[in-house]
Amino acid sequence: VQLQASGGGSVQAGGSLRLSCVLSGRTFSSTSHVAWFRQAPGKEREFVAAIRRSGARFYGPSVKDRFAISRDNDKNTLYLQMDSLKPEDTAVYYCACRPYTGGEYYDVGSYDSWGQGTQVTVSS
Repeated sequence: VQLQASGGGSVQAGGSLRLSCVLSGRTFSSTSHVAWFRQAPGKEREFVAAIRRSGARFYGPSVKDRFAISRDNDKNTLYLQMDSLKPEDTAVYYCACRPYTGGEYYDVGSYDSWGQGTQVTVSS
């Protein structure tokens, strides 16, 4: 299983970015959840958003109402639309997936496959 994340960059506060993550070696129908996490310097990896096989979506409290997770089953691609970006959103963003439902969807340890990360920098 491989995940390839892209779309990061530098943007001013209030701006938008869309991240993409191409999944290979596994389809969305064979995953329990696919998700985005982020990690800022000196901090632990933090849950951002997840989408369940059924299509149900979940968000971390700091991004709810500003970010939107989606997927394209035909392209086997996961997206994260990020609007109203803030400097505190600055981090490396990782996509991840897991094939089974053990553990919590917001728990880093529940995911068995990770992308390489893409840097998002928001300036004030």
